[in-house]
Amino acid sequence: MAGLYLREETNKAIPDYYEFLQISPNAEPATISRVYRFLASRFHPDIPGTGDAEKFVMLKQAYDVLSDPERRAEYDATYKKQAPEPVPLSNTVDFMNSSDGESNRRVAVLALLYIQRRIKPFTPEVPLAAVERRMGFPRDYLDFTMWYLKRKDYITIADNSDFTITAQGVDVVESNREKIPLLNRLLSDRTGPSSTPEEVAGSKHLIMPGKAVLGLPANGVSEPELIYRNQVDEV
Repeated sequence: MAGLYLREETNKAIPDYYEFLQISPNAEPATISRVYRFLASRFHPDIPGTGDAEKFVMLKQAYDVLSDPERRAEYDATYKKQAPEPVPLSNTVDFMNSSDGESNRRVAVLALLYIQRRIKPFTPEVPLAAVERRMGFPRDYLDFTMWYLKRKDYITIADNSDFTITAQGVDVVESNREKIPLLNRLLSDRTGPSSTPEEVAGSKHLIMPGKAVLGLPANGVSEPELIYRNQVDEV
């Protein structure tokens, strides 16, 4: 279970329970209990096929800590202090190459908002500052991106500049995940929004210029001016 540990100043590894459970550090107790029951039904050593004694032990440890308010508070204090800052996506994604950079910006914004919606369904808003920080370049470059996504009804923008993905935006993400390499990587890879410097060091660019242009409607069929370019022809 490499990658599931944080480092204290003493160099002692502590488990990243939130990463293991695939939940937000702000998850409610009910969410923690629900995820625990689901994973326990998969990882219990007596379950054929999916049973895993090591993961079940980690699961039990995670639940024991996160379900106890006092122990969770102590864990969170260390977690917030030791958790590495996410590596800006601009380290591994080309956001600046004319039309292809713009396409990648649209994909990355939708991926960030989609992930937020999944892990925090009741508070899915993402502030502009957070988008700017995660993507790794000034907000001035996001103006056209956000205008386009809003006009397509893929996102909403609140008066305080908080961004939220819409149901139509969710449909676009889910129906095109397998068609757009960058989108698929951001949603499933550790080279996505929460990557650490060590993980990025050996990674390649998630997508090269000219691979995809985002503008696909919810049914996955491309519109004339915004097409998905088949990589097979370019290999």
